[in-house]
Amino acid sequence: MNTTPTPASELATTQVVLPGLVEPFGLVVTTGTLPSPRPGQLLVEMEATGISFAEQSMRKGRYLGQPAFPFVPGYDLVGRVLAIGDGGDRSLLGKRVATLTKTGAWATHALVAARDSVLVPDGVSSEDAETVVVNGVTAWQMLHRTARVRPGQTILLFGANGGVGGILIQLARLHGVRVIGAASPRHHDALRAAGVIPVDYADPALAERVRELAPDGVDAVFDNVGGETTRTAFRLLARGGSLVTYSIISVVGGSGALMTPFLKAIVQAVLWSALPNGRSATFYDLWAGHRLRPARFRRHLEADLGELFRLLEPGDLTANIAARFPLADIVPAMELAESRTLNGKVVLHP
Repeated sequence: MNTTPTPASELATTQVVLPGLVEPFGLVVTTGTLPSPRPGQLLVEMEATGISFAEQSMRKGRYLGQPAFPFVPGYDLVGRVLAIGDGGDRSLLGKRVATLTKTGAWATHALVAARDSVLVPDGVSSEDAETVVVNGVTAWQMLHRTARVRPGQTILLFGANGGVGGILIQLARLHGVRVIGAASPRHHDALRAAGVIPVDYADPALAERVRELAPDGVDAVFDNVGGETTRTAFRLLARGGSLVTYSIISVVGGSGALMTPFLKAIVQAVLWSALPNGRSATFYDLWAGHRLRPARFRRHLEADLGELFRLLEPGDLTANIAARFPLADIVPAMELAESRTLNGKVVLHP
């Protein structure tokens, strides 16, 4: 393989631009050129990226901290390094990396941060690797770093049919953990096939059903709904149990203020954790420590993504790909991702 970097000025890139508050058909595919990578950056030729709940929220202007319109979405990617900024690790030339980007990944070529990029082993395909970058790291860290669930324990998982949920289920089962999965009834057969005990997330008697399955309470709850669901979830914890909130769909899917509900959720978690009942509550943020503790953030990203790749390579962890689309077909890809009918992730390729 020729690993000589191609001058960025000679490279055309195709990008998907989110121009404003538009429906999926309003996404725009454009072409342009990229500047040379600056120190700390890599120029990457994308081999796989995907659609997550974050981009769906950004389309509606409902993601905290998203940039001003217009911008190129794309929370993560896997690609091959074509050029490296001054002072960078030259051994990365020609290698594949997986990168957390938050935005900018929906492009055939992208400038990414070297410190947010991890080498992908030769035995893991780019598409499979893509499914575990943001979703997998989120699931791994919530299960093992935040809640610290132990083998033999029982967890309750909301969003069990989602991208994060599907990976968390596999990781929990590999760890010897019993999973109660809350999702729409149309996903229950798939959850049973994955070894999960399904419950209807909209069932008014959800709490009673969970108590039947776990009379002493569950050891951890992973909640992406918010509001009353979060309050119910905390009450379902066993003594010493942990509630981990990783989104507030009830707010993100609405039209009111964003910051206030998120701040209230964080404060509520702190107050609950101070109660003398041994239970804890945490609002999980994938990017926590990215700026204030960059070395620690990098260590965890490299270690956790490395563990996920180690499980993917022999097939212990299965990449759950719901559909594949070329980047240029972003409109039908986005429409399918937002249909809420899928088990798994929609992957985009050049």
